This record gives sequence, C-alpha cells and structure tokens, in this order.
Amino acid sequence: MNAHAAAVPAGFDPKLAHVAAQWPTERPVVSCRFEPKGRFVFCGLESSAVQRFDLADGKRLVFPGGHESWVFSFAFSADGETTFSGGGDGRITAWETASNAPAPQPIRKIEAHQGWIRALSVSPDGSLLASGGNDRMVRIWETATGKLVRELAGHTGHVYSLGFHPDGKTILSGDLLGAIKQWDLATGNLAGAFDAKPLHTYEGGQQVDFGGIRGLAITPDGKLVAAGGLHKATNPLGAIHEPIAILFEGESRKNVRTLLADGIPQGGIWRLHFLADGSLLGACGGGNGGLLLFWKTDADKDYHRFGLPNILRDMDVHPDGLWIASAHHDGHVRITRLAAKTA
Repeated sequence: MNAHAAAVPAGFDPKLAHVAAQWPTERPVVSCRFEPKGRFVFCGLESSAVQRFDLADGKRLVFPGGHESWVFSFAFSADGETTFSGGGDGRITAWETASNAPAPQPIRKIEAHQGWIRALSVSPDGSLLASGGNDRMVRIWETATGKLVRELAGHTGHVYSLGFHPDGKTILSGDLLGAIKQWDLATGNLAGAFDAKPLHTYEGGQQVDFGGIRGLAITPDGKLVAAGGLHKATNPLGAIHEPIAILFEGESRKNVRTLLADGIPQGGIWRLHFLADGSLLGACGGGNGGLLLFWKTDADKDYHRFGLPNILRDMDVHPDGLWIASAHHDGHVRITRLAAKTA
C-alpha cells in the first residue's frame, strides 16, 4: 500500500467508474460537497439557494434565505451536524445539516468578506472555520460561535483554495497568482510558501490574470501537497489551456513532480483529492466537458480518466471513498461509483 494511503475500501477500482445516479436542478450547479456522515450532498447553483440531496433516494431539499448570490463553497462541523455555506455575497451562513423542515432557516449569518467567498475549510479538531475570497484575505472563525479569531493578510490575488494541515497547526491558502502560503494558526505569521507559478498566466494582449490554485489537497500524513489548475493558456478568454497539477513535499515545500493530462486542450482542474490508495483524483472541466483524472504520485501522466456527460464545475469524495459527487453546467448533480456496478 502507498505510504500516504488510508485503508482502501472493498471493491475500490477507478477503472470501474460509472455514473450511478444523476439528479436534476433548475440551474447550472457550481459547487458540491458530501457532509462528514455521508448522508447528504450539498450543492450551490447559479442562484442564491442552497440545495441538499439525500444520497439514499435523491430527495431534494432547498435551504432558502441564506444568501443573495451564488453559493461557491461548503464546509461542515466535525460531527457533520452543522453545514457552512459561502457565497458571492461575502456571507457565511450556518445551517442544520439534517433539518427536516420544509424550508430550513439559517442558524447564523456572518458578513465575512468583501466580494466572493471562494473557499471554506474546517480544522481537523472542528474548532475553527477558515474562509478566503476575492478580497485577498483569509479569515479564521470559531465554528461554534462565528466569532472572528484571526485575519491572515498577504495574498496579492484572489484566494481560491484552502486546506488545513492534518496536524491542525497550520493552514494553506492558494491564490490567483499561483502563490500558496502556509500560515501558523497560533500566531498568524507566515510559516512558508509553495511556488506554483506555472498555474498562473498573465496575458498581456487581453490584460487578464488567468488560472490560479483552483484545487488544493494534502495527504492525511501531511507529507504531500498537490495544487491544481491550468497551464499553456495561450488564449485565456478563448478557453485555450490544459489541466495540470503540481506535487510538493509537505515539509520541504519543494516541487517533486508535475502531473499532466495530455489531449485536453480546453480543460482545467477545479478540485483535487487524495484517494484511499494514495493516488490523486482531479476534477477537470471546460470546453472538453467533464473528466475525472487519476494520477499515481510516482508518475507524470494520468493512468485513467473517466468522462462525464457535461461540463464539470466541482467535485467531492464521499467519506467511504467509493462515491464521487460532481457539479455540472447542465444543472445536474452526478454520483459516480469507483467500483463495480451493484445488482
């Protein structure tokens, strides 16, 4: 077994991937996350409402009134009983995860950022909630009260991704310009940085910064960090670019490998996740549609790719490691199983 892997679930085999369910919504879907107990998948649409699907039967429940803009990010309390959503309105909203109310109402609202909240993450012990967004700030909150604990300033581009280190002592944040900063949570000081500049492009003719750290993943032992996005952006506004992920040593922060996926000229990585066998899963979406890309960490190119029916915007892995949720532009949430079809 890979040294970075957890217990591999019975039947796990990405080469047997298949779409096991797909649930329609009324708008394009931009975000999705499984809650920690694996009962539900929460989704954000090109609308202001949070939506929850029951994994057992696909039943949908709408959570209204929490936001005034699209919902881009989710995180959960350690026990899974509270869901946090982050929106383009700069607000974090807390919800009762398993509510059975016809129209669940927010537990709490936090006016957290100026502009979009791009990412949320909860600390390993569940006590802290981190948020990052277009105001270039990372903020740390108490999950129980919503009280602001600390502000981490220093990014010069929009903050796109967050990840607490498994030891709970630091947090990583990635931005538009290809910078990944590692922060000491006790002091708020910068503990170090990873250089992921290949994930950023500045196009002088179009005068746009493009790309960024769209996906960020850390192995359970903290020994590897992966950053994903796009490169070869010869025509950003024309969506000409290719997906890429960069692998770093967690302790030294050195770049140890560049992970490629050839033949996807309009693709980009939107999320990364280390799987139970130690391999890396990338969610790729763009003009080429939607793909799940699988890399071994000791090889440069993906060893398997699974095509999905429509443009992919986000992805998450179920706690059991066998199910993948994906958010799609055609208004569907799709559930893919990484194992043989069940009878």
